[in-house]
Amino acid sequence: MITSLLTRHFDFDRLRPGQEAVISRLLAGKSAAAIFPTGAGKSLCYQLPALALPHLTLVISPLLALMHDQLAFLRSKGIAAATLDSSQTAEESRRVMQQASDGQLKILMISVERLKNERFRRFIAHIPLSLLVVDEAHCISEWGHNFRPDYLKLPDHRRELAIPQVLLLTATATPAVMADMQAKFAIDRDDLVVTGFYRPNLDLAVLPLAGSARDTWLREELHRDPAAPTIVYVTLQHSAEQCAAQLQASGIRACAYHAGLDPALRSQIQHDFMAGRLDCIVATIAFGMGIDKADIRRVIHYDLPKSIENYSQEIGRAGRDGLPSRCTVLASRAQLPVLENFVYGDTPDRDAIAHLLDIVRQSGAEWEFSLLRLSNETNIRQLPLKTLLVYLEMAGVIAPAYSYFAEYRFRFVLEKQAILARFNSERRQFLEQVFACAPQARTWSTMDFEALWQGYQGERQRAATALDYLQQQGWIELESKQMTEVYRVLSQQIDTATLAEELHGLFEKKEQSELARLQALLAFFTSTTCLSHELARYFADDAAPERCGHCSVCRGEIAVLPPLASPGLPNEHGLRAWCDPLIALCHQRHPRILTRFLCGIATPLTTRLKARDLAGFGQLADHPFAEVLAVVSALYPAES
Repeated sequence: MITSLLTRHFDFDRLRPGQEAVISRLLAGKSAAAIFPTGAGKSLCYQLPALALPHLTLVISPLLALMHDQLAFLRSKGIAAATLDSSQTAEESRRVMQQASDGQLKILMISVERLKNERFRRFIAHIPLSLLVVDEAHCISEWGHNFRPDYLKLPDHRRELAIPQVLLLTATATPAVMADMQAKFAIDRDDLVVTGFYRPNLDLAVLPLAGSARDTWLREELHRDPAAPTIVYVTLQHSAEQCAAQLQASGIRACAYHAGLDPALRSQIQHDFMAGRLDCIVATIAFGMGIDKADIRRVIHYDLPKSIENYSQEIGRAGRDGLPSRCTVLASRAQLPVLENFVYGDTPDRDAIAHLLDIVRQSGAEWEFSLLRLSNETNIRQLPLKTLLVYLEMAGVIAPAYSYFAEYRFRFVLEKQAILARFNSERRQFLEQVFACAPQARTWSTMDFEALWQGYQGERQRAATALDYLQQQGWIELESKQMTEVYRVLSQQIDTATLAEELHGLFEKKEQSELARLQALLAFFTSTTCLSHELARYFADDAAPERCGHCSVCRGEIAVLPPLASPGLPNEHGLRAWCDPLIALCHQRHPRILTRFLCGIATPLTTRLKARDLAGFGQLADHPFAEVLAVVSALYPAES
């Protein structure tokens, strides 16, 4: 069966290493995990079985661009696939949902956030599902390099939707992360398929360069072969703009790519690169996932990558055609403070955690909140706030009940009376009540669920379901906004101080783990043994040769990164001149709040107060966070 599907639908005559082992397990009714390096064909592991399985395959995909690329490939092969994503019009989404309801689709791709949508969960609960596919499955591990709390809920969603099989896909799982993934989805060890990470055609090199020397080297390197497709990775958006501008000025067809650009522009830049109209993309990590350009000849890290896992993923985009390709890191310890600041910015203060616990304790049996408002109220970034909520679930303090959109608004595509005429007396009467409780502005009517309940005892869920139905029929256009989470509070007898200390300890452990990951990155780049071998060994691939023969270490060019010279800090008067305006603005003098401000780390508090406009913001961004914190703590001791 596998060979027949492979040739008939995909025009391939053979499978790559590992693919058959995964596909065979799925077709035998098992679940599986595929840990393949970037570019090794993970997607086919679900695309082919989806054709043979009886019902819909639901794919959780991390990026819109990735979904669109895979959708284009599947449709080019005549395979019935679709996405539900934020770029679609209401009519396009309605059409996809109708196709899924009618059994016309084999594959549906969504983001993990889509499962937070109560309308979508009501819809998908009625669709028979054969397989759940989780791409970038390492995101479920708290100890992975890209933890996303929403992924932690996927095992529960799988149980609620009664999906019999699951396939986990990742290119960057260490042994510890593999074990975590297996445990959370109850996948047998024998059903975890790992292929080798060694890529013999990749020439890995580390060049110790800093400052303007990087710019000079980069221009010279690109001019040696200006038409060679190249990705240059940087850490910050403004670095992408500056670097691309310099390359353009020197005659290179280069363009910046980062998350701050308009989505349509990002799509055009990617399309131009794929088509050969651009030779070089200067990008943050926003670029690259799912890029299937076989002839990328160079991947250059202008800045240090965030981790060995990120490095492996990013260089994996080079040389997918098997031809020699160069992967060069321009390394310097001077880049380390910026990466460390990303880590420090996500560790919430103990006082902020205690404030969150007080909010829970005082909330009553049910706790409703908007994540954005709660983030602003507690001064905890949204990602660590989501993580905290998961920890509170695990501690038995709260349990998710449901989520809903605080605001539903709609506009009539069909005349109101024409819609009402299509229903019998009871349903017509209910719809009349719904419409009566949705005051209309010029075009849009905004649903007032409280008025519906007070005036007619009309239930919110029934009204939402009715509006969903009208949308599916194409009779109204429906929008839902302001996601509101509702949790049941299982225990209000919280020892706030003790629990806050325990939770803060978990974040401190995570912080130390991330900082250790950065030190492991530096140790890797200054290794005295073969880089290709060391990289494979990090991912538990013991089959890689001890010497590749062509990396910078094998060529005798061992990278030496001089210790970071400690830059001088301002005197007390200078620090107070920067910190006192923030204290006056936010009425807080916590040392970590002040240190984040000086190091240019945005928080909900500083963003809300527009503290970026103050002279002190980011003045010490190039200084080690720990050194700044020590000086600030002496100047402004923490209040007891």
